[in-house]
Amino acid sequence: QVQLVESGGGLVQPGGSLRLSCAASGSIFSINAMGWHRQAPGKQRELVAIITGGGITNYADSVKGRFTISRDNAKNTVYLLMNSLKPEDTAVYYCNADLQLTPRPQHYAYWGQGTQVTVSS
Repeated sequence: QVQLVESGGGLVQPGGSLRLSCAASGSIFSINAMGWHRQAPGKQRELVAIITGGGITNYADSVKGRFTISRDNAKNTVYLLMNSLKPEDTAVYYCNADLQLTPRPQHYAYWGQGTQVTVSS
């Protein structure tokens, strides 16, 4: 069974840092793009950052210069380092991945269960 499991959320003061991790497990042939999204109460889910299989990254304007996405392909894991956190970063953070489960060129989108990040003094 393929799954994505996030960890690293929690409560942090404004200006603080957190690092989120998301590990993919199961019968996976290859992993293409991986990313992080977030959803704040009463708002739509939004893309935070994405990293391709080749390491190209893209960020939402609201987090550029503060957040860094990276991946460890040997561990099937994507990370999100969040610095200079603001109260408006408070949300449930979800990782997602574009997976190939067999050598066939078929791609499947998987999502993690979400991890809460709360920025408050």
